[in-house]
Amino acid sequence: MLIKDVINYLEELAPLNYAEDFDNVGLLVGDKNEPLTGVLVTLDTLESVVDEAIEKNCNLIVSFHPIIFKGLKKLNGNTYVERVVIKAIKHNIAIFSIHTALDNALQGVNDIICNQLSLKSKKILIPQKGTIKKLTTYVPKNNAEALRTALFNSGAGAIGNYDHCSFNSEGIGTYKGNASSNPTIGEKGVLHFEEETQISVTFSKHLESKIVTALFKNHPYEEVAYEITTLDNYNQNIGIGMVGELEKEMPTTDFFNYVKEKMNVTAIRHSKIVKDGIKRIAVLGGSGSFAISAAKSANADVLITADLKYHDFFAAEDQIILMDIGHYESEQHTKTFLADYLSKKITNFAVVLSMTNTNPVKYL
Repeated sequence: MLIKDVINYLEELAPLNYAEDFDNVGLLVGDKNEPLTGVLVTLDTLESVVDEAIEKNCNLIVSFHPIIFKGLKKLNGNTYVERVVIKAIKHNIAIFSIHTALDNALQGVNDIICNQLSLKSKKILIPQKGTIKKLTTYVPKNNAEALRTALFNSGAGAIGNYDHCSFNSEGIGTYKGNASSNPTIGEKGVLHFEEETQISVTFSKHLESKIVTALFKNHPYEEVAYEITTLDNYNQNIGIGMVGELEKEMPTTDFFNYVKEKMNVTAIRHSKIVKDGIKRIAVLGGSGSFAISAAKSANADVLITADLKYHDFFAAEDQIILMDIGHYESEQHTKTFLADYLSKKITNFAVVLSMTNTNPVKYL
């Protein structure tokens, strides 16, 4: 097995296409074609984590946060980032970051929080736009079924809880090949009329290359007529944050204690308590002040997130309770999830959960 095989499994879970534009995800250090010796999963990549990878013979570190976030102009070991990169390169250790790709995945960071809190009726809090595409093509009527099947098998036509979704209409196509043409149906230089089926299917943008490959492989024409457009529809399966509900409403004080227990939190910064009971909950792992408005619009009783500043708490406006449980605390269960996921995919190589606590924030 090669390092790239592990990366492929990670991209099945959280395609990098859906990471935020500001982020730096993917293989940050190393060669993806190197043979794999083992995988170490961590929340952050520090020098101590690289030491742990060396000790446990893991030449791939899967890190939630990217160690390289801004451009590096020098590599002389003056910062912790430079020291990590230098040590990883010296010991031939690759570093892969999944960060906001997993934030935006349906079974990602925020789903993990929801599961920790046993929330039901979960849905994306802030769905992404511009991630759904539509393919329209025209194929001889007798070849339509085979082409549709090939497109479905490559991932096209999935909408929410449904698959094999398409729209089809019948019509007459015309074409006339020039002297260099080699028409599958008809003769070069002769205007041809063909009964054709127009097929339209939607697909997620990360599948475009796969869809186009299936189209060209299974379409009978020498020249394939097709259109790909990007839709403005919100993607109900891709986006950041989640909202869900408790099985039963819980008194607010009990809910705070419940969050401390389930999320392994010692202290919670919060806005004014304006709810006697908690039922509907919005969550966003990591920095989430930008989600306050969306959480209010979703009629959530509380937003659980991190990194709220002083003035962010005013934005609650007595409509919602804002709970800042800490950045590390909101994402700490992510590495366990990733290690479990990879362990099920990779049975003949060690997938090791890092024992290094990388939380830089300490409490007295």
